[in-house]
Amino acid sequence: MIMHKELPIISPDKFHDECAVFGIYGHEEAANLTYLGLYALQHRGQEASGIVSGDGDQFYIQKGMGLVADIYNKTTLEKLPGRMAIGHNRYSTAGGNDLKNVQPFNVNFAFGNLALAHNGNLINAQVLRNELEAYGAIFQSTSDTEVIIHLIAHSRASTFLARVMDALNQVRGAFSLVLMTDNGLIAVRDPHGLRPLCLGRVRGSWVVASETCAFDLLDAEYIREIEPGELVVLSDQGIDSHRPFPKVDPAMCVFEYVYFARPDSRIYGANAVYSTRKALGRRLAKESWVDADIVIPVPDSGVPAALGYSEGGGIPFETGLIRNHYVGRTFIEPEQSIRHFGVKVKLNAVPEVLTGKRVVVVDDSLVRGTTSRKIVKMLRNAGAKEVHMRISSPPIVSPCFYGIDTPTKKELIASNHSTEEIRKYITADSLAYLSLDGMLQSAPGVPAQYCNACFTEKYPIAFTRAEEMQLGLFGPSADVKKVM
Repeated sequence: MIMHKELPIISPDKFHDECAVFGIYGHEEAANLTYLGLYALQHRGQEASGIVSGDGDQFYIQKGMGLVADIYNKTTLEKLPGRMAIGHNRYSTAGGNDLKNVQPFNVNFAFGNLALAHNGNLINAQVLRNELEAYGAIFQSTSDTEVIIHLIAHSRASTFLARVMDALNQVRGAFSLVLMTDNGLIAVRDPHGLRPLCLGRVRGSWVVASETCAFDLLDAEYIREIEPGELVVLSDQGIDSHRPFPKVDPAMCVFEYVYFARPDSRIYGANAVYSTRKALGRRLAKESWVDADIVIPVPDSGVPAALGYSEGGGIPFETGLIRNHYVGRTFIEPEQSIRHFGVKVKLNAVPEVLTGKRVVVVDDSLVRGTTSRKIVKMLRNAGAKEVHMRISSPPIVSPCFYGIDTPTKKELIASNHSTEEIRKYITADSLAYLSLDGMLQSAPGVPAQYCNACFTEKYPIAFTRAEEMQLGLFGPSADVKKVM
């Protein structure tokens, strides 16, 4: 008899998505629309989800581990009355994967009810937490988001809005926040604008979301993005905009265009993600064309770049890898060895497309190289004559500390291996990355407006010694370059 064991899914060789936030004010079905918005934003976090609604007097909350569709139903949504609500999809970048860390966080204090949902990561969270605990603060979670709530509660400012501004001027790092009070919503984006956040309208109500794809599902009108360093108050009086932070240069995450954002979204001022990814592929073909018979993507995230490579290189596009979209959170792995089992759970090659062909396979990024190695072998076993790997972003050489869960520096294969060494490891006939200049020139706007620290080690927010210790950057192997 063959024994089986249940294991977590082998995660793809990618950076993990960060989190999603959503908020709506002034709608009779606020919780239902928040559910739909979170459903559209599922790609930004699949670990857990939560919704808090409010009727002006009381807050109501539903949270759970897992996917949006598995947590909420008609019964749970009926328990979330009120004309305002905020929601959050989680992939943990700080704190463990425990229900106590699931957002939005909900508290009652001197100014009434408060709920908060956060996308990002605070690089000085542990420093602030230590200080707050020294003054008697008791934390209920291990999430950095709870630090913001304590800072608001401990502030001595005279109004609630002033307390929020005071608290956020003490934190450092990336934050796109949605807060809900008894009187309305507050949406705020960190001064560098590291994580996206946009503003819309749906049937007279205000709505905010991490990406515009959430608006499309609701038939909401996109108004504009919340600008870097901007705080907006949404209430019965309309919208009120504030600038509570010292002005700094923008540093928006360019990896949103490479991989994170949904292709049908528009981010950073309504710039289309899909067309940008195709542009990355066209530039990649210009920089590293190879004589081949077909171009195939690593689905799904590599599809737009592969289409661009096909157009730019004049090589036919084919679907040579099929993705299983119905893989759950766990699978049953047989004790008896099955070659490439982990990859084949999600991907399978198509021999009819590949046999005897010289193949260019396009992926958006290469992190550890383990999955790329298995894909190359899979393509060869399916009959590919040659396999040329093309990556539509530069080599990733350093972790992100601004809300993306990334491997350590030593786990990033490009941080300590040359392109030729990586090519040999993944057993491809050739390997080429998009250049840094090629990526930045293909992205909309001015190259200087983007954070590209994972490709360059140049971080837009300089780390203090205490923050380096929190993030594990101290010591001779850290080698972190700081941009003042």
